[in-house]
Order: sequence, then C-alpha cells, then structure tokens
Amino acid sequence: MFYEIFGIAFKLEHSYLCLSVFPYPLMNQEVSTKLALIRETLNQTEAQAVRLRGTDWFAWVTAGASSTVLLTAERGIAEVLVTAQDAWILTDQIEAQRLVDEEIPTNFKLHINPWADPASRESFVREATDGGQVLSDFPISHLEQELPASLRQHKYVMMSSEIERYRQVGQKASVAMTEVLTAAKPTWTEYQLAGAGAEALWAKGLHPALTLVAGERRLPLYRHATPTGEQIGRQAMLVFCARGYGLYANLTRFVSFGALSDENAQLHRHVCEIEAVALNLSQSGTTLDTVYHALAQAYEQHGFPDAIREHHQGGTTGYLAREVVATPLTKDTLAEGMAVAWNPSVIGAKVEDTFVILNNGKLENLTFDPNFPSVEVAGRLRAVPLEN
Repeated sequence: MFYEIFGIAFKLEHSYLCLSVFPYPLMNQEVSTKLALIRETLNQTEAQAVRLRGTDWFAWVTAGASSTVLLTAERGIAEVLVTAQDAWILTDQIEAQRLVDEEIPTNFKLHINPWADPASRESFVREATDGGQVLSDFPISHLEQELPASLRQHKYVMMSSEIERYRQVGQKASVAMTEVLTAAKPTWTEYQLAGAGAEALWAKGLHPALTLVAGERRLPLYRHATPTGEQIGRQAMLVFCARGYGLYANLTRFVSFGALSDENAQLHRHVCEIEAVALNLSQSGTTLDTVYHALAQAYEQHGFPDAIREHHQGGTTGYLAREVVATPLTKDTLAEGMAVAWNPSVIGAKVEDTFVILNNGKLENLTFDPNFPSVEVAGRLRAVPLEN
C-alpha cells in the first residue's frame, strides 16, 4: 500500500518507507561498493549490522551527503544502519523531507521516527537486527561494539570518485583563502579576518569548520590562535579547515602588510624545508611514527629542537580534519588513496596544505592556488606569505 507523507508517495512496509528519489548513478555506484565493504565486515565479524552515527561516517557511506546541522557536532541529524539485506537512513520527522529532497542517494531506505519519540528508533533497530550485535562508530549500548580497524581503513583510503570531490573542495578552499588575504587590511580585527574567511567559504558552499587567526602580536604566542577583537597589524596567519562533501581541506596562509623581514622570511623557509621531510616520506608503506621521528630530527637540524613538542604535526585527513595524528607511537601505515595534511610550525611561521597520495606514488596538492605566492622547495611549490 502506498501512503503520502510530506507530500511524497512512499510504499509502506512494516514500520519503514522504501524510497526512490532522484538518480545519481556515480553516487549510487560508490555507495554500492561501500555497502559491499560493510557487508564483508559483517561476514567477518558475524555481527548483525553496522550503525554509523558520526557526520564523518555518514558522509563516507552516502558518497558525500551531509547529516550536519550544527557544524560543531560529531553526530548529525541522521544515521545509517546496514544489515546483510538492507541499508537504512534513520532520522526523524523534522529532517526527513530535506534529506529526501537534497541528500540521500537511492541506495537507502528511510526509517522516520517522531522527533519526540527517539525510543521508537531503537525499537526499529532491535527489530531489524533481531536483537543481535551491532558495530558502531559511537557504540552506546551493551549490544554495540567498536568498528573494526579493517572498516576504518576503508574510510581512510579514498576511491577515485572521492578524490575527485576532494579536488573540488580543495580548490574552492584555496581560492577563498587567496580572495580573503588579498582583500585584508592591517586595520581589520582578527574577528573580521576570520569572519571574511568564513563568509568566503560559505559563498563557495563549504562549511567553515575552523577559521583560526593570529595577528602581529599574538602570532608568536599561540599555535591555535582563536580570533579576538584586536587589530591584526603588520602580519597575520589564517587557517582553514573547510568541509565539503564531508571532506576536509586544511590549509594555512600568511599575509604581510609591507615587505617581510629577512628574519621572518627565513622562518618560513625553515618550516617549508622541515615539511619537505614529511612530504617526501608520504608514500605507501610509511608508518606515521616514522614521519614523526623524521620531523623531530629535521627540527633539530634547523635549530628548533623543542618545536615538535609545541604543536602536533598533522597526519592523515579526509572525513575528519585529522583522521589519525602522527605521534611517536602511531603505527598506522600510509597507503595510496590516503590524504595527508602536515603542519610543521615554529614561533611565527607555519605551513600546511592537503595532499593526496596517488597510485603512481606522487603527491597531489589539493589546496594549491597558483595565484598565491609560492617558492619551490624540494621540487614542490609551497606557499609563502602574501605581501600586500
């Protein structure tokens, strides 16, 4: 029997709705591949279902759809439940219409619970899984266990369609950065610069997940400089974590009002040469602890032996701003299709872009903008401060 809910016709089967929305062949193909990977995990673990609550996993399994309403929330307004037979989007009455109209690929069925009755969703999950074990990124009951490392690895290693979307995100984010720093004035406050950055990202359809700003006075003091109301002065750092299709483009740039001093220029040269050590090691088979120890040695060689303890150095990226941060003990191994964002820094200087490891072993800089000033370091063009 067909029912009309929210003005759309659905076939009602038991307590769920079977949907057929608009055709997205490429998205559907990617989703089908990912659902097969999830079901392979079910076969290996003998679990009854995988339940994905995080905004990162939702974007991954839906080929870039968004469950985000509150930008800072780790869990969105919808989740995914995959069993051996079915794949469901679980959401409530508030969100269902927009998700159907704008987000959900056709691979999924939809279960809608009343917003004031979240317990009905849990009842549906128990029915759909026969009360069996569920694997989840956010396990919240005795019937739920953490996702296995094998499935997490599939999120870290991107398919060609994901890399293509990532290119779009990276280019939009880098162009937004260039536009903002080109327009910036020394009389702007840090709030104004951060606000201009957020506006530029929103205008290009990207979430401004992070916009850090440090002006002249605060730049030597803080690595994570959340903006304030003071003027930026003669120089400033702007940092983006820009999210589109669930993927994060991470980049840092500097602007100098007037010529950069020789001392500051040398600091930026140091961090680029230190970063080159990490980029050269960003190859399939390298472990993250190897990169960390190489960076520690590079800092020491450049005269900054304590710098590696003053800020994290980055690591792999993708559906989180950092999927795994490199530490002295991180044994995670890089592979083709992974993205990395290293961010070495010293007092007053930092460098950061988002790279993907291609199948030919080369790195592609997803956040490179040819209109921003750069110099060649170890065979790569690396951004240097824009002198306005």
